[in-house]
Amino acid sequence: MASDSTPLVEVRGLSKNFGNIQALNDVDFDLKEGEVHGLLGDNGSGKSTFVKVLVGIHDPTAGEIFIRGEPVKISGPKDARSHGIATVYQDLALVDELSLAQNMFLGRMPHKSVAGVIPAVDYKQMRERAEEILSERLNIHLDPTTKVESLSGGERQAVAIARALVTDPDILIMDEPTSALSADSTERVQELIKTLQSNGIAVLMISHDLNEVFDLTDRITVLDNGDLVGTIRTEDVVEDDVLGMMMGSMPTEKAPSA
Repeated sequence: MASDSTPLVEVRGLSKNFGNIQALNDVDFDLKEGEVHGLLGDNGSGKSTFVKVLVGIHDPTAGEIFIRGEPVKISGPKDARSHGIATVYQDLALVDELSLAQNMFLGRMPHKSVAGVIPAVDYKQMRERAEEILSERLNIHLDPTTKVESLSGGERQAVAIARALVTDPDILIMDEPTSALSADSTERVQELIKTLQSNGIAVLMISHDLNEVFDLTDRITVLDNGDLVGTIRTEDVVEDDVLGMMMGSMPTEKAPSA
């Protein structure tokens, strides 16, 4: 569960304009160490823009981002990773023809020198590191040499999560992690999210599945048309409260608990 110490991520007064369109308006947010935090809202609410600002794809029009209490400027996904933020996108972006290990280390494969001068990919190190992440960090036993094209939906999601863990992040952003998965695969991915939390990784999860949100999250933040509706502890609300927030109303009698 989350602690009450300085948040891993704190956002204050975040706004983003695209010309005359205001996608985010003065949003405050924080993510605590070891929590699963749900980010909810209808299409067009600002969720995707918020995440893209947080990982440096978009520059904010106004506002500040703090990592462990220190102000930062995140200028791109590589910069986000340097601050301990990794992202698993909905499309997963896996290459079917490559192995699990190759997908996990795509663009950052370990190298060795042959005859002391010729650089070459260190496939042995890559396989060993992939197996370590899969088995020890996620408790998943898959052959790292298996091609991704042969995996189930849940296994593919596991590989995408494992790829994010290669950079040893403190914060993992997950966009609709169980969308279009079977019931068995959904259950498997939900267990992976619980494993991440037990390992101290904070998860920011975008989801339209309220059952999933209530099963997994510690807190919920709702956006509506770019505005912050509110943040609330999951245990203090029911689904009707959250649906009301998504339509723009805040259960104010419960708000102080967040």
